[in-house]
Amino acid sequence: MSDRQVATSPNSLDLGDDRRAFKEQVMRAAIQAGYLGDDRIVASFVDSDGVARTIESLKQAFPDNFQHTFAAKANTMRKALQLVKSQGLGCEVASRGELEQAMRVGFEPDKIVYDEPAKTAFIIRRTLAAGVSLNIDNLQEFEFVSSIMDTSGSDSRVGFRINPQVGGGTIGAMSTATRSSKFGIALDDEGNRSKLIDGYRANRWLTSMHTHIGSQGCTLDLMVAGIRKVVDLVEEINTAIGDQQIKVIDIGGGLPVNFDCDEFKPTFAEYAEALRARIPELFSGKFTVKTEFGRSIYAKNGFIAARIEYTKNSGGRQIAISHAGAQIAARTAFMPDLWAIRLSVFDASGRPKSGNEVIQDVAGPCCFAGDIIGHERELPLIEPGDYIMLHDTGAYYFSNPFFYNSLPASAVYGATSCEAGSVEFDVWREQQTYDEMLAVIG
Repeated sequence: MSDRQVATSPNSLDLGDDRRAFKEQVMRAAIQAGYLGDDRIVASFVDSDGVARTIESLKQAFPDNFQHTFAAKANTMRKALQLVKSQGLGCEVASRGELEQAMRVGFEPDKIVYDEPAKTAFIIRRTLAAGVSLNIDNLQEFEFVSSIMDTSGSDSRVGFRINPQVGGGTIGAMSTATRSSKFGIALDDEGNRSKLIDGYRANRWLTSMHTHIGSQGCTLDLMVAGIRKVVDLVEEINTAIGDQQIKVIDIGGGLPVNFDCDEFKPTFAEYAEALRARIPELFSGKFTVKTEFGRSIYAKNGFIAARIEYTKNSGGRQIAISHAGAQIAARTAFMPDLWAIRLSVFDASGRPKSGNEVIQDVAGPCCFAGDIIGHERELPLIEPGDYIMLHDTGAYYFSNPFFYNSLPASAVYGATSCEAGSVEFDVWREQQTYDEMLAVIG
């Protein structure tokens, strides 16, 4: 198929901001166009216009001294990064691979921020030579960066990542500001505050400071509390130096995403209001403030559709076997209580199913008992040939395939609603062939 194809969906809809209606339209059009079918049993879709609208809402929520970057880890696909770049965002990267992708997409070096707790000498040299901003994770790394910055003349924006140690959210694995977090300089540990002040005073090239409290499971109050401590530290350092040496404060990302409905909550505007109320300095224009949102930009603008192959009743439980499981929704399969996602059922033509709801498990194709993407869900009775939709999966799901049971990565399509009920599809990734998949495995 060509990169772009327009498919007509019957019963044109005035979609507006009705995301549910848009997804239903995409399902019908995708089946009609052959993007879902016998040889395309699972596929992923991105609402391209929805991403643009989400980014616009982000920009509108904050004043001009805020510079927004996209956390590439949320969706490192080339077209995902091209889309956010076209909307004016920079890029936050946390590995050599993410840096390579960002540079190939064409982000200007000064629009890229490099975060990683295990930076090699090679990647530090490359980052500083390119003029990419660098956040130092620990004091040992600081010694190496200092040896380069003292003689290199690099124009990279460099600073420390701070762990404000304000505690964790409801998902420990997503909380990066606990007392023993692996990230950053632990601010309240004995001696660290004075080491940071001395480090900035002795090295005038240290002109920024970074923190990231966590993501899913962290409350706005927790995020704001952590950032408040870091801004206080910035003010203390600048006062001790007698100059505004630290001009950039990077507050990270981490706005949590709700997975229980189509509504965006909390919103960027609500987060901005919470920050403004407790940290007005960020809005004064005194600092350039960087953000690193990822999940909140893409998650609700993407979904996965997979065909149901069989259904059965086992021990009184109705079970549907789908083609989407741990290979595409690893977090949901392995940690179902923490990463539960909404599911909807569509018939073979792509229309939502209705009728009496039945308690059912929705399982994936992988060969282990825990490969379940929905436990005891009340859904219209699922039948072979139906499709199951996994909502809010635009971040961290289809962009990071897991080759369990040597299952190939699914195709990914950008989708845009056109006039007269049509949908334009843009191929972001072709369905992986078995030869391609086995070549990756080796």
